[in-house]
Amino acid sequence: MQTAIAPRTLRVGTRDLELGSSQLGELRDATPHLGDSAALRARLDDEGYLLLRGLQDRDLVLEARRQMVQALREEGVADPAGGPLDARPAPSKGGQFRGGENRLTQCPAFRQVVESERIRRFMEGIYGAEALTFSFKWMRVVGPGDFTGAHYDVVYMGRGSMGVLTVWTPFGDLGYEHGTLAVVPGSHRLPGFQRVRDTYGRMDVDRDRVSGWFADDPLDITGRYGGRWATTEFRAGDVLVFGMHMMHMSLANTSAEFRLTADTRWQRAGDPVDERWIGKQPKGHYAWHSEPEKLVSMDAKRREWGV
Repeated sequence: MQTAIAPRTLRVGTRDLELGSSQLGELRDATPHLGDSAALRARLDDEGYLLLRGLQDRDLVLEARRQMVQALREEGVADPAGGPLDARPAPSKGGQFRGGENRLTQCPAFRQVVESERIRRFMEGIYGAEALTFSFKWMRVVGPGDFTGAHYDVVYMGRGSMGVLTVWTPFGDLGYEHGTLAVVPGSHRLPGFQRVRDTYGRMDVDRDRVSGWFADDPLDITGRYGGRWATTEFRAGDVLVFGMHMMHMSLANTSAEFRLTADTRWQRAGDPVDERWIGKQPKGHYAWHSEPEKLVSMDAKRREWGV
């Protein structure tokens, strides 16, 4: 029997939603299925995500956080005051995207976490085959007041396997106030999202030069296409795994700290790979923002697509 969720208002993107309402619920824990790859695959096929508690080594995750906080302090991005795990912004400093090779992704413990033997064995169990992780790592330093809009990952990395899975890793304990991730369970297969999958879901930000977020308002998604948003609080060591057609976004960071999280991508080693994200120096997005005057707004594309 599920425990009732105490009413609590959370800022999801640009809108306040009540946790436990018809609009926002809790993610379901898949941790009891660890060791049963068939059950995990069935859950992934059905709901589109796996919430796994303690999959990573908590002490190693916290050591990675300590190393990254120290790097941010040395760069003048984080306030040097406080304990070694405190990640408050320095005066006038905001959030940053730190993808690819940089001081944060080169921290020894960061690599040990995101390419750990634990996560590799887990992904190989899911795929039933050797697994490959993209060379490029997406590290996010999300500042107070910031959030990530609703989107599919496929629009950023859809030139290879459609079996790519995202592993979202929080570096530290995250309460709702830090801006946790939220997903629409089943949005990868729900009939109401079919038109979205057939239009937005076939977009490529480099080819089409369209802004990547589909919406900032969570109810612009579920109010039109169905489903219900779900989120949870996380502890260091937890991960969230989901596919490329999972509609997801984040809560707003209403805390006084940076939210430190990473997105890493995995797939079967033998499948086609998106060339933008692999190799010694992955080229990443090469055209998306190269000519800002040619960037097409998502509002314009949604009108064109009729979604």
